[in-house]
Amino acid sequence: MDKKPLQSVIKLINGEGEEKNIEGRCEVREDDKTDVDLLDAYSRAVITVVDAVGPAVVSVSVNRKSGGSESEQSGSGSGVVIAPDGYILTNDHVVHKANQLSVTLTNGATLPATRVGVDPATDLAVIRADGSGLPYATLGDSGSLRVGQLIIAIGNPFGFQSTVSTGVVSALGRALRSRQGRLIENIIQHTAPLNPGNSGGPLVDSRGRIVGINTAIIIMAQGIGFSIPSNTAKWVVSQLLTYGRVRRGFLGINAQQRPLGRRLVIFHNLKSDFAVEVVSIIPDGPAAKSGVMKGDLIVAINDQETTSVDHIHRFLGEWPVGKSVKMTIIRSQERLEKEVIPADEKTPE
Repeated sequence: MDKKPLQSVIKLINGEGEEKNIEGRCEVREDDKTDVDLLDAYSRAVITVVDAVGPAVVSVSVNRKSGGSESEQSGSGSGVVIAPDGYILTNDHVVHKANQLSVTLTNGATLPATRVGVDPATDLAVIRADGSGLPYATLGDSGSLRVGQLIIAIGNPFGFQSTVSTGVVSALGRALRSRQGRLIENIIQHTAPLNPGNSGGPLVDSRGRIVGINTAIIIMAQGIGFSIPSNTAKWVVSQLLTYGRVRRGFLGINAQQRPLGRRLVIFHNLKSDFAVEVVSIIPDGPAAKSGVMKGDLIVAINDQETTSVDHIHRFLGEWPVGKSVKMTIIRSQERLEKEVIPADEKTPE
């Protein structure tokens, strides 16, 4: 057997021989230099962002009590430090009913943490690590995002710390259901690969600003991840730091969407064939005190068309607690207006 071909292969693997030929094959043609420059710029942008934001991303470890008295570690997720004195933004489902929390920094240090507040309705939570002078990242403006824009996800999937993935914004304005069934709106859909453990980690733009908090993946799907927008997170964080929870308006009704007959729609000059029917009413609640009754059809709130329960949740999420609202209802063919003062909703965890 001629050993010369085998020796040539070994030399090639070891980087010996045919150096000139290899260099010649790797030379970049003039026409391709622009593409190479673009790839280099892309790489530099990702590296710069990871260097800046990566140290602010932490691994969140959770202990929950099992059926007995002993506690057991039941999971982990990601989080991002948003203030140097240890405030960390993560997902509610990461820290849900946790008895003990700790966070691990990129330098390997582990710090005990406490829960500041949670908001199951948006799947967001704020915890605080026992430390100061921590590296932190800044919340940006998710409203400025555009479809096709470069985004970078950083987290700890399957416990692999500081894992980086990149992609683009694939859609804006998506909606997901929280554990409570409330609609989370303006969700960011993107193509940065996510896995279990990425939850609570930041979605970052090319300037290193947090534009979202990764919250969900679709199992068995590729290139589909979802993030809570940073503008939602800003509001939730301010509420949690101020009140320890998010204050939302409460009407004191249970309701469902109801199709309307065409004759009723025409008679009352309505724009939609749907309204919200009051299925039950809580005694002494805001709606009951204002004269709203079971069977009433809510067609508008403050002259805004109301066609689903989600519309009511959306309105109350933005309306100040204790400020009167005008509710337009239809009762036995009659159109009525009621002044209702939303109360402070006590949201269970």
